Amino acid sequence: MSTRHPTTALDDQPMPVKAKLAAAWTSFVLLYAYVDILGFYTPGTIEEILDGRVFEFDLSQTFSISALTLVSVPIFMIVLSMALPARINRITNLVVAALYVPATVFNVAGGFYLYYYGFGVVLELVVLALIVRYAVTWPRSAESPTSPDRQAVPAFR
Repeated sequence: MSTRHPTTALDDQPMPVKAKLAAAWTSFVLLYAYVDILGFYTPGTIEEILDGRVFEFDLSQTFSISALTLVSVPIFMIVLSMALPARINRITNLVVAALYVPATVFNVAGGFYLYYYGFGVVLELVVLALIVRYAVTWPRSAESPTSPDRQAVPAFR
C-alpha cells in the first residue's frame, strides 16, 4: 500500500527587476548574434563577404568598429542592468531599448530570407518590449530615502 503525499505549490520567489533586465539583455544579445551567425548560411553571403561587402557596405575598419559598437552596447547593458542604481538603471534601459528598436528593424532591410530575418527581428523586438516593460513598471519604494518626512531610526533600541 502506498502513502500519498500532499502536493505543494512550488515556491515562486519574485525576481529582482535588475535580474530580469540582465536576463532580457542576454537573450537580446544571443538573438542578435545568432541571427547574424546563422545568416552566414544564406546562399551567397560568404562570397559577398569574401568580395569585401556586407549588404550595401564595404568591409573596412570603420564598418568593423561600427558593428562592434552596435553589439557592444547590449552586451554592456547586461552588466549595467545589474550594477547601476535603480533610477539611472531605469532611464538607461528605456533609452537604450528605444534606440535599438529602429536599429533592429533596419536589420531586416535587404535580407534575402525575409521570413528568417523577419522572425529574428520580431523575436528581438519582443525582448526589447519586455525590457521597456520591466523598466517602466519598476516598483517604487514606499518612501524615498531622501524624503523630507523620513525620520532617522536608531540602530539599537
